[in-house]
Order: sequence, then C-alpha cells, then structure tokens
Amino acid sequence: MRGATHARWAACAVTVALVATACGGGGSGGVGGADGIVTSSWGDPQNPLEPANTNEVQGGKILAMIFRGLKRYDPKTGEAKNMVAESIETKDAQNFTVKIKKGWTFSNGEKITARSFVDAWNYGAHLENNQKNAYFFGYIDGYDKVHPEKGEPSAKTLSGLKVVDDTTFTVKLSQKFSTWPDTLGYPTFAPLPKAFFDDHDAWLSKPVGNGPYAVDSYTKGSQMSLRRWDAYPGEDKARNGGVDMQVYTDNNTAYTNLMAGNLDLVDDVPAAQLRNAGSDLGDRYINTPAGIIQTLAFPFYDSEWSKPGREKVRRGLSMAINREQITETIFQKTRTPATDWTSPVLGKDGGYKAGLCGDACAYDAARAKRLVEEGGGIPGGRLRITYNADTGSHKEWVDAVCNSINKALGKDKACVGNPVGTFADFRSQASQQQLDGPWRAGWQMDYPLIQNFLEPNYFTDASSNDGKFSDEKFDRLVNEANAETDDAKAVTRFQEAEKILAEKMPAIPLWYQNGSAGHSERISDVALNQFSVPVYEQIKVD
Repeated sequence: MRGATHARWAACAVTVALVATACGGGGSGGVGGADGIVTSSWGDPQNPLEPANTNEVQGGKILAMIFRGLKRYDPKTGEAKNMVAESIETKDAQNFTVKIKKGWTFSNGEKITARSFVDAWNYGAHLENNQKNAYFFGYIDGYDKVHPEKGEPSAKTLSGLKVVDDTTFTVKLSQKFSTWPDTLGYPTFAPLPKAFFDDHDAWLSKPVGNGPYAVDSYTKGSQMSLRRWDAYPGEDKARNGGVDMQVYTDNNTAYTNLMAGNLDLVDDVPAAQLRNAGSDLGDRYINTPAGIIQTLAFPFYDSEWSKPGREKVRRGLSMAINREQITETIFQKTRTPATDWTSPVLGKDGGYKAGLCGDACAYDAARAKRLVEEGGGIPGGRLRITYNADTGSHKEWVDAVCNSINKALGKDKACVGNPVGTFADFRSQASQQQLDGPWRAGWQMDYPLIQNFLEPNYFTDASSNDGKFSDEKFDRLVNEANAETDDAKAVTRFQEAEKILAEKMPAIPLWYQNGSAGHSERISDVALNQFSVPVYEQIKVD
C-alpha cells in the first residue's frame, strides 16, 4: 500500500488554524469507560473510501475499521485467519469454493451473502469504474474481458465468479495461485451492500460497511468520526465508544497536542521527536517492527530515465546514500538500512532474504560517482526528489539523502528536495505519472506475502507501479512463483525476481521502517499491528 508514512507544550491557539478539531474532545475531559471516544491523528485519504479504489495508508486505516472481509490478518502474527469466510477450499490451487458464515450483516442491517462479495469484486474489476486496485482481481478468470488493456470491455462481470447460493460462491483463477486465499484480508476484497450500488454518491459521503465501527460523519480536512457498531457480529468487537480521526498537516503539531493532553494517539512519531519520545512518554511510546519499506522510485515513463545505461545512474545514486548514518542520526535507529525490496517481518520462510540488493545498497562514494558518470549523468543535471510535506517527517530524511548524494558526487546542488503540500496531491501526481524525477515511494504491505512487495510495485502495469517499470523476465518469474504450490519453491522464484530489481534498480531500497506511536494516559491496550496501524478496536478508554 502506497504512502507508508507513517516544545513539550504549546497553547492550543497555535494549532487552531491547522486543524480546528485538534483542540477538542481530546485527552482530558472526555467520557471514559466502554463509551469513551479515542482521538487519533490522521491524514485525508487520496480518494473516496471505495475498497477497490484505496491503495494508500490513510484511507486503508479507515477501511480496516469499517470493513471485514473473508480473511483478517492477526494483529500480532500477521497470519491470514478466516473472518467472514467459513471455509475456502481448493484441490488444484486454481478453482476455489468459498463458504461464508451465517449471521453477518452490514451496519445498515442488510444481510451479507455470497452476492455481496461477487457484486463488489465485479465492480472493482470493471474498467468503467476506474478503481485503482482493479489489478488485484486480475487473477480471476475473465478479467481480460472486463478490464482489457486496450479497447472497451466485452463483458460486464468476471466469468470466474459464480454464486451458488446465499452462503457459497466459486472462484476460478486464470492460472494457479496457491496463496491466493491469503490475499483476501486486503480491504479491496471487502463485501459491499446494495446501498453502494443503489445510491453511490450517498454511500461515498457516508460509507456503510460491516466492521466494528461505522462512519458517523466526515469533514474533509478536519475530522472523520467513527462510532462503535453495537450489533457487529465479529469476535473483535470495539472496546471503546469510537474514534475521532483528526486531520493534521504536520505530525509535529500532532505530537505537540498529544503532549498537551489534547490528543490521545499519534501513530507516526515525527523524526524530530524520536530522540525525546522515550523520556516524554515512557511506556506509552511504541516502537515495533512493521511491514514497511521506504524506497525512491524512478519515472520509467520518462525516456531520459529508462534508456539503456541509466541503470548505472540509478545504481550509482543508491550507492551514494549513506543509509547507516541517516537511520542512526535522523531516525534514532527506528529504521534499518534496507538490503532488499521486502521486509524482515516476513521472515526467512515468508521470503525475506538479506543482501539481495548486493553492493548497490552499500555506501561507496567513489564508485557511486563513477557509475553516475558512466551512465551519462543525472538527466537534466539535477535530481529532484519529490515527497509530501504534511506527514511522515520526509523533509528531514530527503534533505539528508540529498546531502549524502551531493557529497558523494562532489556537487552542492546535484540533489534537492521537491516538497508537495499534501499527501493526497503528492499521490495524485505520482499515480498520474506527472513527476519528472524520483519520489519517495514508501510501501506498507497489504498482506504478509513476498508477492505483495514485488508484484504490485514492479510487475508490468501493476496497480502501484507508478513508475511504469517493465521487465519480461521479472514478470515471468513472478507468474511462475504464483503458480508454484510448494511454498519454498515459490519463495525462491520471487527472490530470483528480486535479483532483476537489483540489476535494473527501478526503485532504490532505503530502509525498513518500524511502527512508532505515542498515546496519552487516558487510553490503554494500545498496540500496532504488523502493518504499523493501531489496533483501534482493542483500545480501552480509562
């Protein structure tokens, strides 16, 4: 999922211009107990909250609260466990029978049936609906008819989806994909109620889902209020009355409000505060490994960056970045220098293998300069790294990366930062191929599989392949890995595909990211899952 971002006290008047809600309903005077409301920092999502149209962190946080799919990833282990699914069975890793549990409804009272999933997936896949995550349905038979690469769709629905009865549907994939059921905890595969289709605009203004929370209200640029859905049938019921997600354009302001008692939870401690967070918060500071990697992606849609020889420039730039120094001085060791394109949280069996990037991820100033020169130099003579300036403390590390590159190349202004005001605007420019140089491309895993780090980002025309990188051998290896029923062999194929990334360097791996958070004394049982997202439903208001 794109965009992983993720003065002790200041008068509230200082921040009121940034976000009016940041000073109300926060840490000190609210209702406690089971009906207490948690206040949490947040950023506006890029798009309306359609499950198949959300592929970034801020929107993903909300979908994880208001929807439950066939599977759910265990907050502690990341294991894909059945949620709405009673069973998902296959004999050949290509044809699946899905049975859903009885008794599940949406928060508007509508019964969840097999049709709720099939209709949602057909909508998400169809070209005319322009859903960013349509690609995730690409393995279902008939996708090429509803979402052709060229021309108009020749079908309205996926031929691989069949409703058997209210609690059963079948799925036929276009090729074998042994771990396909493990992808179904991703919100793109969530069910949708009839209201979504009957009055789409009304649904978008106030989404209706089937999770432990329901949307109460949303004012863009200010706050989304979610409230506990008391009739929620799942076992993971909310232990608080709801969550007010308050929009901040600066996470330093959010941290200040946390320390002032005007906010309960900050789930992205700013880099400037990492040195002090432990002493400021004590055991209310959380720092834990997460399935997040930060990279610099390149515009392969620009011939100046994609022509033969430029891979030397990209590799040289990678070698010009002193990851060890940056992660230690700026991030206080809450980041770990990356040596591949995945995450250590996957573990050895899950596909992580340190060192696959090779010497391209090792700092070597002299060789970096030589490679950049051999590759023809930086296109245009200056490297402009684009990032969003509102969340994630990106300015600090982008400036540090540029300083490292400039020092290695011996040029003061060879690299400069290019801030974009908001995350939503930044993501729009990246996804619409409007950037003329590299950009920060943090990736928060959608599900804990090596496939999720590689395919969505680097497979030809994949959903989050904003740079439009394409390599036939990489694509072939990914397809072979997906079709492999032996998990160990599948992992080996994926790692072979990673070696191609090391050769072509479509994105520079920077560092693996820990999840960091801080919370007020007013709340307890605060934890981050493996996606670095707070497990909101577990939080208690004291």
